[in-house]
Amino acid sequence: MADLPAGHPSRPGLRARAIEAWLPLAGHLAGRYAGRGEPDDDLLQTAVVGLIKAVDKFDPGLGTDFAGYAIPTVLGEIKRHFRDRTWAIRVPRRLQELRRAITAANGTLTPGLCRSPTVAEIAAHLGITEEEVLEGLEGARAYDAASLSVPVADGDGSELGETLGGEDHGFELAEARVALGLALASLDERGQRILTLRFYGNLTQTEIAQQVGISQMHVSRLIGRALAELRGRLDPYAA
Repeated sequence: MADLPAGHPSRPGLRARAIEAWLPLAGHLAGRYAGRGEPDDDLLQTAVVGLIKAVDKFDPGLGTDFAGYAIPTVLGEIKRHFRDRTWAIRVPRRLQELRRAITAANGTLTPGLCRSPTVAEIAAHLGITEEEVLEGLEGARAYDAASLSVPVADGDGSELGETLGGEDHGFELAEARVALGLALASLDERGQRILTLRFYGNLTQTEIAQQVGISQMHVSRLIGRALAELRGRLDPYAA
């Protein structure tokens, strides 16, 4: 296939035969990563993608046999799959690489220390700050996520999702309610009384007019003026 010029009608058939001939290699390499949380079919598909890239990019003129070129290409594709696709929550590439470096440092330092290394020891080994180590450890928690369907420890049959609190919209209104009380207190006595009768006593404007001793039209104007003043005072809280 490499000897044929681009666009030659025989190239597609030769390419397909080459890919098919080396599929067992892709399957073998994918099998190395079985049991690590990824479906076998996904691993095989990823390995085949790596094999196709190897077939398309292989240059026999460089003096390397195909297996020597294809194996690292396929393994690189599988490792890239784990790096980019298996995080429960997407985290920056820098944190993914930092997590791998910390894991490697743990493996290097633990035998010599006969214990797990401290954050300071990992930082010194990697030449980074302790804050960066902590950041990497925190980011590593995004690699796996617990299912909301997992049973809780008390054994009563309830699931993790049932123990999570819902959104309480009352908290969003708490500050506004405090601010509303202060804003109402800033109105004159008649304005406070009219709004209280209208919105807390649920009286009509006509009923309010009879109690206050003014016309219904005047009540309407006073309500509009008082509400406009309240909106002006509460705008910062609404934002």
